[in-house]
Amino acid sequence: MTAEIITIGDEILIGQIIDTNSAYLAKEFNKIGVSIYQITSVQDDKDHILKALKEAEDNADIIIITGGLGPTKDDITKLTLCEYFKDELIEDKDVLAHVEHLFSKYIKTPISEINRHQALVPSKSKVLMNKYGTAPGMWMEKKNKVFVSLPGVPYEMKALISDEVIPQLRKKYKFPYIQHKTLLTYGLGESAIAGRIEQFEGQLPNYIKLAYLPSLGRVRLRLSAKAFDKIKVESEMERQVQRLLPFVKDIFVGFEDNSSIETIIGQRLTDLGKTLSIAESCTGGRIAQSFTANAGASKYFKGSIVTYATESKVEVLDVPEDEIFKHSVVSREVAEAMAKNVRNLFNTDYGLSTTGNAGPTKGDSDAEVGTVWIAIATKDKVYSEVFNFSNHREKVIMKATNKAFEMLQKEISKK
Repeated sequence: MTAEIITIGDEILIGQIIDTNSAYLAKEFNKIGVSIYQITSVQDDKDHILKALKEAEDNADIIIITGGLGPTKDDITKLTLCEYFKDELIEDKDVLAHVEHLFSKYIKTPISEINRHQALVPSKSKVLMNKYGTAPGMWMEKKNKVFVSLPGVPYEMKALISDEVIPQLRKKYKFPYIQHKTLLTYGLGESAIAGRIEQFEGQLPNYIKLAYLPSLGRVRLRLSAKAFDKIKVESEMERQVQRLLPFVKDIFVGFEDNSSIETIIGQRLTDLGKTLSIAESCTGGRIAQSFTANAGASKYFKGSIVTYATESKVEVLDVPEDEIFKHSVVSREVAEAMAKNVRNLFNTDYGLSTTGNAGPTKGDSDAEVGTVWIAIATKDKVYSEVFNFSNHREKVIMKATNKAFEMLQKEISKK
């Protein structure tokens, strides 16, 4: 079974907002065994929307539309749906009561006639009540195809998908069971990994697929199984995971299904009763932000300092000025001093540091663009490694961030 996603709005096409709705919808539909045939973004234009609806009807069993349901004149989705389904708008009393309730309770400005127009829906549609907003969802069917129109506001759309759309689709259709298992690997490129596991991949059953998902400094290996027999899928998936692990045991850090590498590291530090502090230069706080994005990080993450300028390394972290003058700000000596001193400053078990030249110019160091030193300090030792992460600024920063995670993961795994 297939679905097509249509997002409506000029703001998407001019790059004013990022279409996060489609990513969410694709993920949720994949969970229930529905494959996304196509994702289309269209203008707030009747002819463009009608064309997209016709093509989607030819392509898919389920068509999900988001956007264009506001009260203003440029929100034309409902009128266009009426034209497509040869229908007319009628007032839904329950929706009107809901809109009036929202205005009376949460909105200071008086309700207008334009706002009341939110209660107008195609007469052939089944209303999906939007408890977080004024624009209702609408479910319509044509030639055994399901069309669902949803508001474009992400949290409103997500609630309607989980509370209304998915449950109703489950009642209408029988879906296969899908399971994904994603292994996180660090330190080896996609082609090198592919060479290692070529034989494993060739022996997979036909209902299990392997996908390589590379990014800067890491590769995710995703096994996907799809069949109607849930017990068979789960049993075979576990067998294949156990077959794969020996091939990647030296670069495997955990399963993404459970958590990211930051949360894996955080959980390990928590289990050990250990703490971490960070001093960042070229990565500009990316590493610290990744840790603090997770609830409960304060159990193990005690603080960070972004000593971006050379003087801040001296004045805040007490990196010896003569070491910088002698070896340069991008050097082993400075990276190790940063890691050691931030560990002492926050009184943590581990100190991590980055110093490098992300470009596009060399800045305060003669080191080549892309050069990054990463250091780790513990109570007993301090050590560092140097890398060259190419000459693109964002690539250097992200590769350095991922390499820092990899090094830290290896260090705490020694315990």
